[in-house]
Amino acid sequence: MHNILRHWKRRYNYSEVIKVCLPLVLGMSATTVMEFTDRAFLSNYSIEAISAAVPAGITAFLFIAFFGGVGSYAGVFIAQYYGSGANDRIGKVLWQGIYFTLFSGLVFWLLALFATQPIFALAGHEPAVRELEEIYFSILCKGAVLQVAANTLGTFFTGRGITRPVMLITFAAVLLNIPLNYALIYGRWGLPEMGITGAGIATVLAWGVNALILAALIFFRKDNCRFGIFSGYRLNTKLFKRLLHYGIPGSLQFTLDILAFTLFILLVGRIGTLELAATNIVLSINAVAFMPSMGVSHGVSIMVGQALGKGKPILAKRAIWSSIHLLMLYILFIDLLFIFFPEQVLSPFIHGERDTESVAAIMTTGAALLKIISIYLLLDALYMVFSGVLKGAGDTRFIMVSVGISSLVCLVLPVYLGITRFGMGITGAWSCVLLFVVALFLLSAGRYLTGKWQHMLVIEKEARHKKTD
Repeated sequence: MHNILRHWKRRYNYSEVIKVCLPLVLGMSATTVMEFTDRAFLSNYSIEAISAAVPAGITAFLFIAFFGGVGSYAGVFIAQYYGSGANDRIGKVLWQGIYFTLFSGLVFWLLALFATQPIFALAGHEPAVRELEEIYFSILCKGAVLQVAANTLGTFFTGRGITRPVMLITFAAVLLNIPLNYALIYGRWGLPEMGITGAGIATVLAWGVNALILAALIFFRKDNCRFGIFSGYRLNTKLFKRLLHYGIPGSLQFTLDILAFTLFILLVGRIGTLELAATNIVLSINAVAFMPSMGVSHGVSIMVGQALGKGKPILAKRAIWSSIHLLMLYILFIDLLFIFFPEQVLSPFIHGERDTESVAAIMTTGAALLKIISIYLLLDALYMVFSGVLKGAGDTRFIMVSVGISSLVCLVLPVYLGITRFGMGITGAWSCVLLFVVALFLLSAGRYLTGKWQHMLVIEKEARHKKTD
């Protein structure tokens, strides 16, 4: 028995996975809480405000997710440089991420100035709602560079496997956002009542605090000798292009995923209001349950990047399978809740005093969808781990193409044709979601099993053997 335990401990490294991934999971969960508090305050302010906040917020998030994803891919470069011992190049790649962040700020301002009205004119919402959508979207876009900056600056820590400071700073931003929302939306503590404008300003200020604290912790003289924080400020076109070459496909993976589900929600609305309500509730629950998989995926990318930088893929495999074991335990617990206690899971989102018949229908549909979600979460967790491996190695183009083709062939087209031509119901639509995640799991797992990722690098090959410690 002792030999078995010793062999298991040598083969797996759960403590390292928990150390790297847990703060990432908690930090992402905190960000979800910030979005929830925004909407909770606005839902109690006015129907028009909450009706405008969700579509405007999701639309802004699509752009933020893309640019933030490219900036945060600097973390894979930093992980591989750190693993290889080429610490003096970390500052250089961080600065390339900063230059990309500044470029994204210009794009966001152009979106706010010229794209706001055309985007929400297409939605065709009521004039009162549309006006608020434009206001909220414009504010978020004008301040989005701060969120992208926070994502980019955070890679200086996360790329080296130091994830706790990023978590704590995210918590601080979330805690600041709550009173700011209360004060600026309702006009408390001597501040003017600003409604949805106040919600947007509160969010941007929280992003700004996040970025400012990270910058204050990074730009110290003591880090210059080791990481080249100040000396690496020049624009390195070769390194900048390499960041875009790997970062854009890696970011598009997540952006295309969000876009596919946005289209899915719009199409489900054609089935019926109750079905749409049940879908929105189940997706809201899934958004919370999904956070650990997302955090672990980011952590796996970091650990794989460091292992490949060291030229030791065996260390990456230990992290990968340790992560899978821990995630499966979590998913098992969540799935048991979804399958055996659906009413308790759904009840916080359903208010029975409104319409007993409608509530019963939503509850029945939601319980059926939770069973599908339980399978989805299992496969999605595995997909997130394997896609994290591929991202950490630099195989981002494969992931982007996989998501693009799978979302179109397995989700968007079948649901569109099924609903518009063949009278597909809600169960059929969600079966396509399951087909989508099955395809992603098989493609990512198959790519992992080829072993090609073990021989990939995003950094220069000569950097692997450069020791600067």
